[in-house]
Amino acid sequence: MLDKKELQDLEEKVSLGLKRAFQKMLEFKKQKKSKVIVSRDGKVMALDPDEIVS
Repeated sequence: MLDKKELQDLEEKVSLGLKRAFQKMLEFKKQKKSKVIVSRDGKVMALDPDEIVS
C-alpha cells in the first residue's frame, strides 16, 4: 500500500500527464481544424479549439 507522500507524488504525475494530453489534443484539433466535443450542463457541444482557454 502507498503512503501519503507516494500518493501525492502519483497524483501530481497523473495530473501533469492529463494536462499534457489535453494540450496535445488541442494542438491536434487546431492543426486539423476540427471541433472539440464537450458536455456542458448535460448538453453536447462542439467548440472551436481556439475558444477553449487552457
